[in-house]
Amino acid sequence: MNHDIPVAEIGPQGEIMAHAIDACVHCGFCLPACPTYALLGDEMDSPRGRIFLMKEVLEGELPLVDAAPHLDRCLGCMGCVTACPSGVPYGELITSFRGWSEPQRQRTAFDKAKRVAILKALPAPKLFSVAARIGQYAKPLAPLLPNALKSPLDLLPEHVPAMLDLPRFTPAQGTKRARVAFLVGCAQQALAPNFNAATLRVLSRNGVEVVIPEGQGCCGAAALHTGARDEALRLARANLQAFNPADYDAILSNAAGCGAGLREYPEVLHGLPDEAAAKALAAKVMDISTFLARLSEDGGLEPFMPTSRPLSIAYHDACHLAHAQGIRAEPRAILKMIPGVTLLEVPEGDLCCGSAGTYNLEQPELAAELGQRKAENVISTQPDMVASGNIGCHTQIQSHLRRQGSGVPIHHTIEILDMAYRGEL
Repeated sequence: MNHDIPVAEIGPQGEIMAHAIDACVHCGFCLPACPTYALLGDEMDSPRGRIFLMKEVLEGELPLVDAAPHLDRCLGCMGCVTACPSGVPYGELITSFRGWSEPQRQRTAFDKAKRVAILKALPAPKLFSVAARIGQYAKPLAPLLPNALKSPLDLLPEHVPAMLDLPRFTPAQGTKRARVAFLVGCAQQALAPNFNAATLRVLSRNGVEVVIPEGQGCCGAAALHTGARDEALRLARANLQAFNPADYDAILSNAAGCGAGLREYPEVLHGLPDEAAAKALAAKVMDISTFLARLSEDGGLEPFMPTSRPLSIAYHDACHLAHAQGIRAEPRAILKMIPGVTLLEVPEGDLCCGSAGTYNLEQPELAAELGQRKAENVISTQPDMVASGNIGCHTQIQSHLRRQGSGVPIHHTIEILDMAYRGEL
C-alpha cells in the first residue's frame, strides 16, 4: 500500500510501521481470520481496515480520535498474520502505532485510572494476589456494578491459591541434558502457581537444570500492547540485565503471551543501543512445549504413566502460541505421548478466546462474546478436560465454562504432563 508517512520524523518505530503498511496489498484474506470482524462485520474493525486507518493517521489525513475506537477493539491476536499471504507484520504495526499514539490520546480520568491500575497490578504478583483476594469478597456485588468493574470480578477463579516460593535453582535428575533459565511470569504466580511448580518438576525429571535468574520481572507485553512504551522499555531492559543468553541452552516461558513478549524485544528496541542484546536474548527464548518436543526428538522424554481410564483432552490453541510464535504441533505431540489420551480439536480453534492480555478488562463486552463462543465450541467436543498454554486463555475459558454450567476442568499442558508422571490422570 503506497503511503506518505514521515518516517524520518517518527524515528525507528516509524520504519517498522511504514514497512508493514507498504507490505499490505489490501487483498482481504485477513478479514475472516479477525475475531472483531467476525462479531461486528465492519471493515474498519478488520486488519485491512485498521491498516488503512493507521496509514491515514500517520500521514496526518485523519484525526487520531476518529480512528482510536476501531484500533482499540483490535485484540492483537495475530490471527491475521497467519492468514496473510503477503507476510504483513501486523503485530509490529499495531504495537508500534499504539506506542507512538498513546502520548497523544485524550483519555477520561476513569480510563487513566483503570490503565494505571492494570499496568501496576499485573506485573506485580504479590500486589495482584492481594487484589484478587479482595476481589473475591466483592464478587457477590458484581451484578450491581458497571461492566468495567464487573468483568474483572467475573474472571476471578472460585479460589485464589497461595503463592509459591520457587527455588532459584532446580537440579537435573539423572544425567544432565540441558541448563535453562526460566521466566516465571506475573499474574499466573497469583492465579495458577502450580503452572510453574509443574514446569520445574517436569524439566528436572527429564535431566534439565533450571535457573530462575534474580532481577527478572514482567516481560512487558501488557505495557507494550497497550501503548505504555516507556514502561515496556524499562521492563525489557531489566530482563536484558537479568538473563544472560550465553549462560543457558534456552530461556523458557510457559506462558504464550510472555514468550511472545520476550521474542518481540528486537522490535521494541529497534534502532536503540540495546537492540543487539535484545536479538541475542530473543534467539534463546523458547516455549516449554517446544523445548520438551525437542528433548523428545533428542533422546526422548521419561515415559509417562498411563491414564486410569481413556481420557479425551480438548486442546486450545493460545493465539500467542499458534499465531505469534507458530507453535501448534509441539504441545499436541507431547500430550499424545501420554498412554490413554485422545486429543480433540476445538471448532473455530484459530479464533481468539477474547482474553488477549488486558483486552477482557478493556473491552469486556466483545471479550465476553468471544469467551462465550469459545466455551460453546469447547463444550461441543465433550472433553474430559481442556489443555492450554497461556494463563490469560486459562482464566478466560475457565470463567466462561463456569458461566455455562460446565464442570470441565482446564489445565496447562505442563500440568497435564506433570499429572501423568505422578499417576494422577
